[in-house]
Amino acid sequence: MPFFSVIIPLYNKEGFIADTIKSVLNQTFTDFEIIVVNDGSTDKSLKELQSINDDRLITIQQKNQGVSVARNNGIKNAKGNYITLLDADDEWKPNHLELFYKTIKQFPNGALFCNAYDIKSSDNYTIKATYNIAKVNEPLIIKDYFKASLIDAIGWTSAICFNKNDFYDVGEFVPEFTSGQDLDLLIRFALRKTIVFNPTVTCCYNKTVKNSLSKKNYQEIRYTIVNSFKDEESQNASLNKYLNLNRYALAMQCKLIGNKALYKKLISEIDLKPLNLKQKTLLRIPRFSAILMKKFYFFLLKNKLYISSFK
Repeated sequence: MPFFSVIIPLYNKEGFIADTIKSVLNQTFTDFEIIVVNDGSTDKSLKELQSINDDRLITIQQKNQGVSVARNNGIKNAKGNYITLLDADDEWKPNHLELFYKTIKQFPNGALFCNAYDIKSSDNYTIKATYNIAKVNEPLIIKDYFKASLIDAIGWTSAICFNKNDFYDVGEFVPEFTSGQDLDLLIRFALRKTIVFNPTVTCCYNKTVKNSLSKKNYQEIRYTIVNSFKDEESQNASLNKYLNLNRYALAMQCKLIGNKALYKKLISEIDLKPLNLKQKTLLRIPRFSAILMKKFYFFLLKNKLYISSFK
């Protein structure tokens, strides 16, 4: 029985999947299996996958049902007690699983383990994620996940590991959530389980890959998620502030793509008091100004300058 089961949902990532798998096979800790769930890819992703010869690589085929169903399917078939997730366009550093293993041994009562990550913001510019915690050099238990995640999230899909039993205890990925499902799962873990964070960077979040943020369905699903914890946030000030920032971010996405109905709904629900001046200003400016500022933001990234409304 492998110690780790690496779950990779795959849908039309022919240009990335080989490098993603290679980053797993190059791990210094080798007691793992890789389960790739091909979610009905229509490009050459499967052909790329079949070109890789390793006994630890397992492929599961399913009709296109979305990433939540794919991950649930992979976890259901996993033999390892500890599950690690990896998106098909992300990569790990060679020490990723080794550090998870060491942290698990150091904190045996932990349920969710998070490694630090970098963020690839443009093709030639990578930054370090910024967490709302004191600078640390050793793994530690995160007592308030929501407060610690007010800038960048402590947990990110391709940088987390969890015990399989704890996953089923908090509840698996919601099949209807075809996007934002990681946010939903991490909130449920944070509300009920012990979270351990390792400040060593072991992977990179590739934000340059095209996604579905412009699709209205994405915004609607995200809205459902951030409003799924009304009872909990009424009793948890940190969760309330965390979700308020998520509503702000979602409102800005709606403004940029022209989703007026959802934008108006969010504006009526956002508490402006905890927002900083930059965030309040961005909410108030007209859409064309927001679009111009977004273009300027990408211009700065190309010149290796990073600004954020969350700092």
